[in-house]
Amino acid sequence: MTGLIHIYCGDGKGKTTASVGLAVRCAGRGNKVVFAQFLKDGTSGECRVLAKLPEVTVMAANPVGKFSFRMTDAEKRETADALTRTFDAATGFAVREHARLLVLDEVCAAISCGFLDEKTVVKFLETKPETLEVVLTGRGPSEVLQAHADYITEMKMQRHPFEKGIAAREGIEF
Repeated sequence: MTGLIHIYCGDGKGKTTASVGLAVRCAGRGNKVVFAQFLKDGTSGECRVLAKLPEVTVMAANPVGKFSFRMTDAEKRETADALTRTFDAATGFAVREHARLLVLDEVCAAISCGFLDEKTVVKFLETKPETLEVVLTGRGPSEVLQAHADYITEMKMQRHPFEKGIAAREGIEF
């Protein structure tokens, strides 16, 4: 079976949620899944449950735990190094272990913030194993990334509780 490339993007809620659903579906069929999160610490509800599935390997990198605009230059370098290591580990593991699905959650944000080299990601997409399905999530994927995608799904915000001052809620948004 040919592995295709998906992008879940946009300003609306549901990009990670959609990728988790696909990961569960794939694992439920006995396939190996690598779920890598960028700019997240891996402690969200979805990562906790995915890590309990024997078919799923979860990786995450957010070494300083801050938004990029609040980071010092040293913290930005530390974050870039950690995200590059996580990308290399996730892609290497997916290839070595013959994973069926690789999710790169928030990889588009990691690229747009300058923490991950887009050329490295594109090279992987161009040389990935034929049977490996890849999901990239995050806001603002470049035209270059979009050109490599077989699926592009945009989540569009029409209304969000944040507009009413309601903060992200444990178990719902994370």
